[in-house]
Amino acid sequence: MIYKFYQQHIFPHMLNQVMQTPSLMQSRHELLSSIQGEVLEIGFGTGLNISFYQNIDKLYALEPNSDVYQLAHQRIQKAPFQVQHIQASAEKLPFADASLDNIVSTWTMCSIANLETAIAEIYRVLKPQGTLHLVEHVQYHDNNTLKKLQDIFTPLQKKIADGCHLNRNIELALSNAHFKFVLKASYDANGLPKIGRRMFFAKAQKM
Repeated sequence: MIYKFYQQHIFPHMLNQVMQTPSLMQSRHELLSSIQGEVLEIGFGTGLNISFYQNIDKLYALEPNSDVYQLAHQRIQKAPFQVQHIQASAEKLPFADASLDNIVSTWTMCSIANLETAIAEIYRVLKPQGTLHLVEHVQYHDNNTLKKLQDIFTPLQKKIADGCHLNRNIELALSNAHFKFVLKASYDANGLPKIGRRMFFAKAQKM
């Protein structure tokens, strides 16, 4: 009962605040401002990406957590484009094969229960040469101490942060799914605990 109250009434507000860390907002701007046309956003959350889309026509906002989505209401009302809520999981996308040009994921792949299935679904619904635009916090590869700490604390993190893993290798998962990176970079974001600072910023195409 207490945990359910936390998930519904506390965690969504915590998520909304953490995701507005200035370094993360700057990454949103760099990732999203040049995207055009229709976009599927995996893990829409509280709608923080809306203000960074400069040239899109329609946004499919996939967010399975209705309590989190409710916090996006005011941002959706101000959006200069259509926003359509898709209450589904990333592991089973309600879109036809090869139907989308752009899919966005910002700090979402850490919390998808079955990441391989979700990536396969993303690949399926993208058109040939379609692009996955993403920025995610990921596993350290150049700091064994932090990497071990990520492994140790991931079970707790999953409980307090809606399934979030600290130790996922998103680059490897996408490479294994035959995505081609047209842009990729790793960096440490300011304003976050060191255990969760390592970010992977990329644009990957379906081949």
